[in-house]
Amino acid sequence: MRWTTKSKPEKQKLQALQNALQIDEIIASLLIQRGINTYEEARQFFRPNLEDLHDPYLMKDMDKAVKRIETAFQNQENILVFGDYDVDGTTSVSLMSSYLKTITQNIATYIPDRYDEGYGISYKGIDFADDNGFSLIIALDCGIKSIEHINYAKEKNIDFIICDHHRPGNEIPDAVAVLDPKQEDCNYPYKELCGCGVGFKLIQALAQKQNQTIEDLTPYLDLVATAIAADIVPITGENRILAKFGLDVINSNPRPGIKALIQNVKKQKLSITDVVFIIAPRINAAGRIKHGNYAVELLTEFDLEQASTFAAQIESFNVDRKDLDKQITQEALLQIQTNDENDKFTTVVYQEDWHKGVIGIVASRLIETHYRPTIVFTKSGDKLAASARSVKDFDIYNALEASSEFLEQFGGHMYAAGMTLKEENYLAFKDRFEEIVQQTIHPDLLTPEISIDMEIDLDQIDEKLIRILKQFEPHGPENMSPVFITKGLNDTGYGKSIGKEEEHLRLYVKQENSNGFGAIGFGLAKKKTATEGHRKFDAVYSIEENEWNGNTSIQLRLRDIK
Repeated sequence: MRWTTKSKPEKQKLQALQNALQIDEIIASLLIQRGINTYEEARQFFRPNLEDLHDPYLMKDMDKAVKRIETAFQNQENILVFGDYDVDGTTSVSLMSSYLKTITQNIATYIPDRYDEGYGISYKGIDFADDNGFSLIIALDCGIKSIEHINYAKEKNIDFIICDHHRPGNEIPDAVAVLDPKQEDCNYPYKELCGCGVGFKLIQALAQKQNQTIEDLTPYLDLVATAIAADIVPITGENRILAKFGLDVINSNPRPGIKALIQNVKKQKLSITDVVFIIAPRINAAGRIKHGNYAVELLTEFDLEQASTFAAQIESFNVDRKDLDKQITQEALLQIQTNDENDKFTTVVYQEDWHKGVIGIVASRLIETHYRPTIVFTKSGDKLAASARSVKDFDIYNALEASSEFLEQFGGHMYAAGMTLKEENYLAFKDRFEEIVQQTIHPDLLTPEISIDMEIDLDQIDEKLIRILKQFEPHGPENMSPVFITKGLNDTGYGKSIGKEEEHLRLYVKQENSNGFGAIGFGLAKKKTATEGHRKFDAVYSIEENEWNGNTSIQLRLRDIK
């Protein structure tokens, strides 16, 4: 691991914030590192408020979108809500359809089949709309690059409203309205919404016309928070407000579908991390293993008993997903080893029978072993389809754009993307992608980084610090859990390896005459020798509360030891 420590804020700036907020240096430093420099910015950070959400009509084309939907209401048109098969897509479709059904019953949903139709708006979906009398399609979490599909729909007199958050290409589809804050000429103040977030802005705009307040929309925020967590978007600005209030809904009164998914979880309060690792994979498993419709059925079901039946079904998909991802990861690692590709700047692997639904997860798993931009291909019809994942601070989307002469289509973000190509272009693309990454990536980025906020001593950790740190939640990209370094630690002799395969490390650490703290390092058992025999070591960690048998104590979550 590569340890990097963030630069210390300017003394003057630090002092000004300390005085304005009456806080100590640790908290002031952490706030400035997160771009919070004034009393008002700190108020918004520590006291997120739904009233601080931006006016949805600041988004380009929002007025056109609302006007077209209101016309559909008046004329009793059939509206088809269309979305991708992942968590962001299925939560978006569930959000939009359940809201629209409070106004009209002429609503149906459509999730494309991952294997038959692939990602995004499909001709099959448009034909379905045409055959069944739908004159308006609202597309969520997709559509920003669907130029030909939108033209095809226009020929059939079907209008489109696009709600997307992916990067646009050079041409924008000729839809009635295109809601995407990443459009260059969109002046919406917050650019990092997920697809479900853009969908929420649309229902917020519609709700204003229905004389509803933001409080009336709060029950929908469990879906928005789930999408924000799963799509790994920055937990800043509007996303942080939506995630905070969405988590409150998940923990107090979630919709029956989410309640059914978490009813066997023994935690009192779920965090964003819990949503990422407990709720999101199960929702995703539907589209990966069977069909995204199962997720929408679950998330729009209002009878708890029926929702529990759907949740049990999805749980079985998730078990299958885990087995597949484990098996394919092992096969991919063997392929890398066999082909002797350890010295490359990229990982690109392909096997025609790999399950298309789990290749994205496999790409992430491979990065855990070979830390470099990674693409996993499988056969899909007469083409190859792939999922790409990147390493911190490297834009894989740009690398794909530079290699796009060999691709049929591609789309995505800085850290995750999808693509298709003809089989005969696979090797040429693989070479070109390796060449581009080699030319553009900084060698440091090929070593995993731990970004450290600041150095502290153990005696600076107390209940007051913990209380304020808890208010930094919810955590996520650009607002990660604060990471500290403390030097010259000793284990008091209680260090041991724990876990089923003894892969984790438990310590009880002290620093000279300070209070001691329990510490846990997941996957760090191999570092145990560095702590033995009262040897001094440095540790990088975050601070958390550990609940065990009804008791709560301060615990250090170790990230690394040297």
